[in-house]
Amino acid sequence: MALNLPSVLIALSAATLLSLGLAHLLFTFHGNKFDPCDPGLKAGMMAISPVISQQTTMWRAWIGFNYSHSFGAILFGLVYGYLSLWHGAFLFDSWFLLGLGLLLLLACVVVGKVYWFGTPFRGIVLAAVLYGLGLVLHFI
Repeated sequence: MALNLPSVLIALSAATLLSLGLAHLLFTFHGNKFDPCDPGLKAGMMAISPVISQQTTMWRAWIGFNYSHSFGAILFGLVYGYLSLWHGAFLFDSWFLLGLGLLLLLACVVVGKVYWFGTPFRGIVLAAVLYGLGLVLHFI
């Protein structure tokens, strides 16, 4: 494991996303942080199905979306952290993986700006900046 600054920056980016994903998973699994403030809305979500299927409710879909959202951030964090720290040559030789990581982070920045609140948005911006710096320092 030969570390250099670009690898460390990508690993820090990955660790940021991993941390956000784990926190999101914890908040989905435990507590009421993702419950609506209006208890009547939660009751309605538990009773109503989406148009696409009667096999679930809006509440179950909401919880499932939150779980899978967490899994995506955790997967990014684990894969890119692992590659940057233990297989940096492989990662930095792959335009596909580098571009995919950058596109995912930039898409999350846009989604975060439009749909999220301050803390996760700032976290994803930090992850994107660290990732971008890692790329710039690698290629200059």
